[in-house]
Amino acid sequence: MTAPEAESLRVRPRPARQPAWRAQAPVVAVVSLGGALGATARYALSLAWPTQPGGFPWATFWTNVTGCAVIGVFMVVITEAGAAHRLVRPFFGTGVLGGYTTFSTYAVDIQQLLDAGHPRTGLVYLAATLIAALAAVWLAATATRRVLKWRQP
Repeated sequence: MTAPEAESLRVRPRPARQPAWRAQAPVVAVVSLGGALGATARYALSLAWPTQPGGFPWATFWTNVTGCAVIGVFMVVITEAGAAHRLVRPFFGTGVLGGYTTFSTYAVDIQQLLDAGHPRTGLVYLAATLIAALAAVWLAATATRRVLKWRQP
């Protein structure tokens, strides 16, 4: 007969674990794929709607505003409406929408407007993008919540 204390001191074998890179490889892959798709869409939009020197960068403005609106809808749907596959959020949220929206181009556009002697346009663009993007994500999330609430029995 063994004492209860001796039973608890036995070494139990640990279950085999995957290396960390194997667990993260699918996430990295879907973020990369989604990012390539989002960045390609953003680039295509910038080619279709080029900015004139000193002009308001409408393509980047609308890319960021529409991307924020889609993020608002997506985050409500994925977090409040039901469960999704574990790779949906990294693929679409981080990858596609992260590649589609662009803070770096926004910052470069502002700098170029200031350097070209268009500080008023640069400051309007700076404020308008921030206000419109925040409003878009809030309005889209609010509207999505209302639609989901309305559709529930």
